[in-house]
Amino acid sequence: MDIFIFFISFSSIFVVTVASDANCSALKCSHGDPDICFPFRVQGQQTHQCSHPGFELICKQNKTIIHFPSYGNLVVKSISYDTKKLNLLDPKNCVHEVFLNLNLSLTPFHYYYVVKNYTYLNCSSVLSSSFTPVPCLSGPGYHVYDVESSLSVPISCNTVKTIAIPFSYSPYLSDNSFGLGLTWDLSGCKDCEAEGGWSGFQSKLGLSRYFNIAHGKVLSISVFIFMAATLIGVKTYCYKKLDRQNEKKNQFEAEKLLGSYETFKPAKYPQAGAKELSNQIENAV
Repeated sequence: MDIFIFFISFSSIFVVTVASDANCSALKCSHGDPDICFPFRVQGQQTHQCSHPGFELICKQNKTIIHFPSYGNLVVKSISYDTKKLNLLDPKNCVHEVFLNLNLSLTPFHYYYVVKNYTYLNCSSVLSSSFTPVPCLSGPGYHVYDVESSLSVPISCNTVKTIAIPFSYSPYLSDNSFGLGLTWDLSGCKDCEAEGGWSGFQSKLGLSRYFNIAHGKVLSISVFIFMAATLIGVKTYCYKKLDRQNEKKNQFEAEKLLGSYETFKPAKYPQAGAKELSNQIENAV
């Protein structure tokens, strides 16, 4: 009985856990922030099955944050699920510092806009007026420029890095979010959607929303197999326990019967005593 109660309790916990894992409703970090749903999830508020690996977001100080190990935190300005575009803002207001340090090869993202190779130069003196230094990267005694990689490096400059970025610095682009747009491509997602593995369109929010229904089916099958295997194990245990009880009962009955036989069986006489008893009977006759 104890095993059966354990089985029911554990199965209930398992099923409740699976049910809670399936709660992948859209969330917001604050009013006016983008809706967060698959392939994204809010870390600490939604389970891993609600997102694709690498699409974890953080709600911090009423802002939607995405963390990149190569750079740090960036603010999520908006998410377009239809065009698969993630618009970001740099809290430091230096988009070129992001370009210089962000390593997207370690993430599922890449730049939304077409990129081109630019070289960042650290120069000890100001270059000609045809070049404009990046203010947020420059400081007293040094000036940082981003130039086309095909240009030769001036004598007063050292090469910092050549990297593919969406655009070079321009004083006319005051919005630091310009160009800081990322996109993603989940290979096989369209095929899954056609087969019913990924489905759903939330017209109320006006955005595409996917749910891993196939993953839910796998969980259901896993629960069924677990419960069936456990039930078989419980039945086997009960049968073996019943067999042991019957075996002990039969052994007890046998010992009891043997004891009764020892009590009522005829007494045995020694051979000499038996012969003497026989002679006495003959003489008496």
